[in-house]
Amino acid sequence: MSFASRTAIRRLATLSVLPLLLGAAGVQAQSTPVGLWKTIDDETKAEKSLVRIVAGADGALVGKVEKILDPQARPDARCDKCEDERKDQPILGMTILRKAKAADGQVWEGGDILDPNKGKVYRLRLKPLDGGARLEVRGYLGPFYRNQIWQRVE
Repeated sequence: MSFASRTAIRRLATLSVLPLLLGAAGVQAQSTPVGLWKTIDDETKAEKSLVRIVAGADGALVGKVEKILDPQARPDARCDKCEDERKDQPILGMTILRKAKAADGQVWEGGDILDPNKGKVYRLRLKPLDGGARLEVRGYLGPFYRNQIWQRVE
């Protein structure tokens, strides 16, 4: 086999592997809670809102309500049951998820999450599922907890 043929085969092999490597990097990047999520109520299974989760300067995650999807919700709804600084603040644009940090490569915890409909604040655990296509959101209150599965939008 000539030198030119071996070089052409190496280039072809490199080009065929490149999309696989780039695809794997994309999956890895998606297996974090960072992104836009459709929230699904754990009791009614109804779509409630879109929440955007971002990493803050200190690496802690923050999530804000970007859009309300629930057709029964008022667009100007306020958190009248909240007991902290969010009391009577608009739910649209509200920070409902705070201070979660990576515990390992699979779980983020240590922060809290607010259920604005009930005004309750829960300790938080986030766990990406299915390569980051879904997010298990667990809120703890004492020994009790609630789970929701959110769906990635972007």
